[in-house]
Amino acid sequence: MVEDTHAPDNVGTERDFEVELDEVLETETETDQGLFDDLLSGKPIFENKEVLRPSYTPHELPHRNDQINKMATILVAALRGETPSNILIYGKTGTGKTASAKYVSQELEKTSEKYDVPCRVEYINCEVTDTQYRVLAQLANTFIERNQDYVENRLVDLRDLEDRVIADSTALEETEYDSKADLEAEIRNLEADREEMKPVPMTGWPTDRVYTTFFEAVDYVERVAVIMLDEIDKLVEKSGDDVLYNLSRMNSSLDNSRVSIIGISNDLKFTDFLDPRVKSSLGEEEIVFPPYDANQLRDILTHRAEVAFKAEVLSEDVIPLCAAFAAQEHGDARRALDLLRTAGELGEREQISEITEEHVRKAQDKIELDRVVEVVRTLPTQSKLVLYAIVLHEKNDVRNINTGEVYNIYKRLCTEIEADVLTQRRVTDLISELDMLGIVNAVVVSKGRYGRTKEISLSVPVEETETVLQADSRIGDVGDVSPFLQARFDGDHG
Repeated sequence: MVEDTHAPDNVGTERDFEVELDEVLETETETDQGLFDDLLSGKPIFENKEVLRPSYTPHELPHRNDQINKMATILVAALRGETPSNILIYGKTGTGKTASAKYVSQELEKTSEKYDVPCRVEYINCEVTDTQYRVLAQLANTFIERNQDYVENRLVDLRDLEDRVIADSTALEETEYDSKADLEAEIRNLEADREEMKPVPMTGWPTDRVYTTFFEAVDYVERVAVIMLDEIDKLVEKSGDDVLYNLSRMNSSLDNSRVSIIGISNDLKFTDFLDPRVKSSLGEEEIVFPPYDANQLRDILTHRAEVAFKAEVLSEDVIPLCAAFAAQEHGDARRALDLLRTAGELGEREQISEITEEHVRKAQDKIELDRVVEVVRTLPTQSKLVLYAIVLHEKNDVRNINTGEVYNIYKRLCTEIEADVLTQRRVTDLISELDMLGIVNAVVVSKGRYGRTKEISLSVPVEETETVLQADSRIGDVGDVSPFLQARFDGDHG
């Protein structure tokens, strides 16, 4: 029997935002006060909440066997001491790309230890480590640390052998050393190597020097190094493709090691901007992760929920509703897991014994409000002023505001806080950016022979947005704007 993949009733795009903004804005200190005593007195809901977080790598990944098997087929070459092909992994957010790649990497390292094959996987998030220098420095320092460990362990073994040679001159037989002098020379060489193994600073060196240091570090001993670059498009966007060119071509110069690259991207078109040589060497194998449908999301949530929650905590409609909401977000499993975890946290705060559909809907509101708060909070000052002008109109029950009306109030706000006044064309651009962020809705409408104009309305709750804007110290200094705002309305509409 095929399950219904349609969203349950009332799964829509309009939100009621029942969650109080104070819950979002409160500090950790305020949240923690008196909270633990209350929670400890209630019945626990979670068994292991960590399995619902994006950072968790599960032991099984439902509906990703094909992609996992293809990755394993490519990377098995590393266990034979060969160089695996480079892999590019594509898919939208929440389609299991990173979790699958990490799962395969863990299995690869585990198997390499079992068969005593030197193979290491190094993970880099290019959204955080987003320049060629930082990527190379992080890789260099990782392999320098591994080399230091290797040298220390090797020195322990050799000094132990040296002690045995002193007691028994035949101890060198069946070793690679012909004499005690050879053994002592090897110890001196390793000690000298250890002295030269200095970490790369995170700034200050020429990039060529950082690359050379990384190259020497990775080639110090025999191994296969798999470098996983998550959000690889962010690195290319900020720093170009030089680092990918260098990494993808370094095998031709390595003596002891082999390097393979796994690139993970949300953007299927990012290779269009790569140098053709980089594209051909980097994209030897491509794996696409399609979005999950509602039924697949249910399977994933059910699988995680069995580990995450105490028995019989979830009502039967919780997982289908989480899956339905997330299926609307392009099959985003991360969104589904966030919803389920947040619903559980809300129920835990209420100290109830069962999570219901109501908690899921509140969780949806809370997550959306969290997103709005974070987006509005991080806007540049000029964008905040434009948004505040729109908020002020809506607070005074003016709907479908045009760009000119927004600009007039924006200018008054700039005067109030002594900010530079941008041109109306630039303010129009800022309105378009707010529209792209989903904060406002700006629609171009025709006025017949009077031309066209934009009608602007808020897409987010007025009161909550105003509170976040006023948390900015400069906007918070604006006095009572209602007199000049009302005067504007009286003059225009009287």
